[in-house]
Amino acid sequence: MAYPTVDAPYGLKPVSLLGGQPYAGSTRMYSIASGEGTAIYTGDVVIMTSAGTISKLSTTDTALIVGVFMGCSYTNATTGQKVHAQYAPATPPADTVAYVADDPDLVCKVAVCSSGTTMSGLTTTAIGQLTTFLANAGSATTGNSKFAVNATTGTATSAPVKIIGLVPETVNASGSATEVLVVFNPGAHFMRNSIGV
Repeated sequence: MAYPTVDAPYGLKPVSLLGGQPYAGSTRMYSIASGEGTAIYTGDVVIMTSAGTISKLSTTDTALIVGVFMGCSYTNATTGQKVHAQYAPATPPADTVAYVADDPDLVCKVAVCSSGTTMSGLTTTAIGQLTTFLANAGSATTGNSKFAVNATTGTATSAPVKIIGLVPETVNASGSATEVLVVFNPGAHFMRNSIGV
């Protein structure tokens, strides 16, 4: 069976931990402030705010990364029922709790884009390089992220993510892959950086 064509970014998908350990689905709960003005989708990268809550990473953010948003729960103001949701809406209820894959050794699969949601590719020369995220808005229909990594790579130590491999199934005849495996740069991760928020 052929590997499906990757024609759009889908956010970050945890696949394993460094050292070949399996990712068992572990998450930690974090609060989202009710005044948070940006929706957060499954697969989005989230950061720690000075208020001790999380928010979605923007393309220009330099705040410390917490991990990958994996859904949330909150109380529906109309029905009073607990909702388990794929995404957190902008200005969510005050009791909103996010589930975040926050292991600093997380290895994630992610699509490569040249800008926005325009698909691109990387070759083996990108392995070991650092790059940035493209923090595209997710889909309220699916609840899924449209985060991607930038096809432009380099060695700037401030970059938040390192490419550690290509996804072989997406490598084309010219050796370019539309998906890569990445880890968070230790200096950019909330759990590993020695500086507080």
